Amino acid sequence: MTTPLPCYHCALPVPAGSRFTAAVLGETREFCCPGCQAVAEAIVAGGLETYYQHRSESSANPEALPVQLVDELALYDRADVQAPFVRHEGELAETTLLMEGISCAACGWLIEKHLRGLPAVAEARLNLSNHRLHVRWADAQLPLSQVLSELRHIGYAAHPYQADRASEQLASENRLALRQLGVAGLLWFQAMMATMATWPEFNIDLSPELHTILRWVALFLTTPIVFYSCAPFFKGAMRDLRTRHLTMDVSVSLAIGSAYIAGIWTSITGVGELYFDAVGMFALFLLAGRYLERRARERTAAATAQLVNLLPASCLRLSADGQSERILLSELRVGDQVLVHPGAILPADGKILDGQSSVDESLLTGEYLPQPRTPGDAVTAGTLNVEGALTVEVLALGQDTRLSAIVRLLDRAQAEKPRLAEIADRAAQWFLLLSLIAAAVIGLIWWELDSSRAFWIVLAMLVATCPCALSLATPTALTAATGTLHKLGLLLTRGHVLEGLNQIDTVIFDKTGTLTEGRLALRSIRPLGALNSDQCLSLAAALENRSEHPIARAFGRAPLAAEEVHSTPGLGLEGLVGEQRLRIGQQGFVCELSGAAVPSMPDEAGQWLLLGDDQGPLAWFVLDDRLRADAPALLAACKARGWRTLLLSGDSSPMVASVAAELGIDEARGGLRPDDKLQVLQQLHKEGRKVLMLGDGVNDVPVLAAADISVAMGSATDLAKTSADAVLLSNRLDALVQAFSLARRTRRVIIENLLWAGLYNGLMLPFAALGWITPVWAAVGMSISSLTVVLNALRLTRMPNTPAVSATPETRPLPA
Repeated sequence: MTTPLPCYHCALPVPAGSRFTAAVLGETREFCCPGCQAVAEAIVAGGLETYYQHRSESSANPEALPVQLVDELALYDRADVQAPFVRHEGELAETTLLMEGISCAACGWLIEKHLRGLPAVAEARLNLSNHRLHVRWADAQLPLSQVLSELRHIGYAAHPYQADRASEQLASENRLALRQLGVAGLLWFQAMMATMATWPEFNIDLSPELHTILRWVALFLTTPIVFYSCAPFFKGAMRDLRTRHLTMDVSVSLAIGSAYIAGIWTSITGVGELYFDAVGMFALFLLAGRYLERRARERTAAATAQLVNLLPASCLRLSADGQSERILLSELRVGDQVLVHPGAILPADGKILDGQSSVDESLLTGEYLPQPRTPGDAVTAGTLNVEGALTVEVLALGQDTRLSAIVRLLDRAQAEKPRLAEIADRAAQWFLLLSLIAAAVIGLIWWELDSSRAFWIVLAMLVATCPCALSLATPTALTAATGTLHKLGLLLTRGHVLEGLNQIDTVIFDKTGTLTEGRLALRSIRPLGALNSDQCLSLAAALENRSEHPIARAFGRAPLAAEEVHSTPGLGLEGLVGEQRLRIGQQGFVCELSGAAVPSMPDEAGQWLLLGDDQGPLAWFVLDDRLRADAPALLAACKARGWRTLLLSGDSSPMVASVAAELGIDEARGGLRPDDKLQVLQQLHKEGRKVLMLGDGVNDVPVLAAADISVAMGSATDLAKTSADAVLLSNRLDALVQAFSLARRTRRVIIENLLWAGLYNGLMLPFAALGWITPVWAAVGMSISSLTVVLNALRLTRMPNTPAVSATPETRPLPA
């Protein structure tokens, strides 16, 4: 029996006699149905044909999935692993999966079609808005691992969806806040209509009985607003009174409670005016302002929570007899031994017991070259094993790992308030205290003058002078600006950064990994034999292209293919290119192959590699760091603001002066120790300068800690990140240029908000005390004032405009 061909798009069998074909990647491909044919033609027509080029060949062959992936997916068949996210109803199981790789509605159609074509699947529904796939299937016939494998076969990765408690709580609070806002808005409109009907201006032939009914209807509609929508205000006021701390919740609760009680009195006695419409309006606008602020904070928190998701879901644990078993990371214990294959992430901090390899630790140390590691060396969770298999003894897990130091940075992001915010908070408290005292005094005076107006004037004063806008002025602006900076890739870990950037007049830069990319690029080739530069490069690239080492990226794509490539960590590579056996790496290692004399390394800066065969050395290759493409724009922005710029580096090579000359830096010093850099900073402080420090290494930590504002690169050491006030997660220097502009805009918005709030509250107090403002108009004014402050702050969510980067799009090589 002939095996049917798989559909080129979805991998389902192509029915016999099918004639659905399309040209993809220069060849005619067969498809199982007109839907797959149409999707493929749309992908090609849209210029996205590379989707098929980069799609793993295993996508059409279920048996070609990597063994490691198959083992990991098999873990999901365990009952204890499924318990948190799989539900069972009779013979059917039900779960929600989070899908990766979805780009359009065609993806959703393909996923649902493929799964529904499986006999054991009863239901498959994909929500395109949140990429969650709901599946019901007979797990006795089709294990969950096979469901996940089937999705892999068509090019999509799926993971069990489990929202963490913090996210669920935040979502629940947001739903509650939205419901409270909706109830207040809906019922306020109805209560306002009932109340307005009792006003003399609208009271046309209104009978006393109907007047009474409308009063009670307004009371009935307002009661849910007070006890449900306004519950957060009363809870906050009780909490603040218990701690003897005055906040806007106290003033708001007094105003809403007083107006509601007065409305009840009017409903019962028929004497006085109904202020239920004022209560509803007051609540609606306050809740709207708080909801806008909450959403701004939620966007910042959601983006920050996704920063660290680095550890693997599972690992290979070794038993006493040396057999490996794949387990979940949560099952790992201190003292266990794990096997880490090349290309795998280390699951925990530990010590190498067996094997040698290179480990990419750039995440934690900022060192862009993988470091050789041998038995006895320590390794860190979250780092990448590059070359050889390692047996590691687990020494630390979870919160005890070095990786957790980065995670804890997130908890500090909102821990400190800038000076401006503290001043605004104190001003709001004093203003509230004075307003309450003034309301009491004015109330006594009006009680003597006209007791019938005393209560309403006090109520108007409480409403009009509520310092809502004053309290919202700074936090809303800082929240919006912090969220915008986070989108740009700049994470603030201390609260004074936005304010402090406006006072900077001096900037200190580190060189390697800061102004330069921290990765190697091929600068020149020096042939030593009969082969020319291009031929030597072709041979070297054939070897390096089989390596995962970052040095290999500098050699580009290889026209030749090397075979039998073997890596010796810390020394180099050996392999066959055609019939020629080659080595590339350290000169001693390379010359061992031929027994030739070891040539002396050229006396120039850079990373030198020797290429040789069994006849002798062939060529020297020199690799060096590259200047970041956006470094000139950052220096131009500093110059435009009149700031002094310094380059302080531990590098003692002439490259320091070359970089400074290339970028126009005012002063450059090389060969500095950490204490030397600190002395330079202290001297600048003695001169009265406000200093911004940008660095990434351990040697930068003292200066980062002592600078007025410090920014660590995203590739910096964890110690540098902990010492810094902000972390440039994106490693894009133009984000700092945008931060400079945003800091000025933020300060301007905060000042505008404070001036507006102070002016409004200052003007309303005497008008309310004189009885010129009713509680209704006081509520309108206060609500508009609060909304104005929030909307003005939300202008900071727009991405700032910056001048174009003055370098070419490609990364610029350093001058030789």
